[in-house]
Amino acid sequence: MSENKELQLAQVESFELDHTAVKAPYIRLIGVEHGPKGDAISNFDVRLVQPNEQEIPTAGLHTIEHTIAGLLRTRLAGVIDISPFGCRTGFHLMVWGEPTVREVAEAIRYSLATIAERIEWADVPGTTAESCGNYRDHSLHSAKEWAAQIVAQGFSLNAFDRSEVV
Repeated sequence: MSENKELQLAQVESFELDHTAVKAPYIRLIGVEHGPKGDAISNFDVRLVQPNEQEIPTAGLHTIEHTIAGLLRTRLAGVIDISPFGCRTGFHLMVWGEPTVREVAEAIRYSLATIAERIEWADVPGTTAESCGNYRDHSLHSAKEWAAQIVAQGFSLNAFDRSEVV
């Protein structure tokens, strides 16, 4: 711990998670927060690959990110954002309301299957200098390979036990 007594950092749930105990791929509800008017925002851990054992290469993850942003919104109501983890093992998904882990898993699985089986380069949004801050760092080939591998494994509805997979 830092000796700087004036520095205060809030605890972040994701950094408290034992990354050696989880079994990816899985969908995990991190938590639900309620706004001042009672609106619920749910935060999900969408873990695509096993932490500290695999990571999706940046270009493939970038293409998954751009494509899943549109696909997921057609299957799951209230998507606010789906953003990749810096460790490149999955995404944070923020949604209005309180969908079930199963509903999220089914929507994510559909989106990844679509990437693996149907998406062509012309379908990938945000691949120009005008529409992306790093437009040269994309790989549809990598995105398709990783998406197919993840779909084949299915998503566990429990981060620590793969007994119920969708």
